[in-house]
Amino acid sequence: MEDISSLNPTVKQVIDQGYSVASVSERLGVTSSSLYNWIKSYGPDSEEHKQSREQSDRIKQLEKELKRVTMERDILKEATVFFAGESKKNTRS
Repeated sequence: MEDISSLNPTVKQVIDQGYSVASVSERLGVTSSSLYNWIKSYGPDSEEHKQSREQSDRIKQLEKELKRVTMERDILKEATVFFAGESKKNTRS
């Protein structure tokens, strides 16, 4: 199931809480058609949420890549210190 924490509260009643479109629309005094349109616009399959998921996936990918690059940088720093020390040993002899 989608993370629907950012959904419109009216849409949540149908998607998250399981109320029927008819009961929610009647209770709120809106047409079922309007509520279906809101679900289409703000529900988990809306374009807005698809973009949000894509951005979230991209952020996860970039965080993973950053972790890898940071580790590579740290290894190169350690290697530089090691080889600098070895170079100094060889020049003293």
